Amino acid sequence: MKCEICGKRAQFGHSISHSKQHTLRRQLPNIQRTTIMVEGKKRKVNICTRCLRTQYKAAR
Repeated sequence: MKCEICGKRAQFGHSISHSKQHTLRRQLPNIQRTTIMVEGKKRKVNICTRCLRTQYKAAR
């Protein structure tokens, strides 16, 4: 899972319980497969919703 525009990937860290037990966890970006215009051509890409929102605002 990687955004093809900004390169955003999963981030890693720890879940910390009330007893302070650390366990590994992943925070995944919201990646969507969508069709956008790239250099005047329609192309299917995997992008995060932040980049999708920016693309939509730039097209207006």
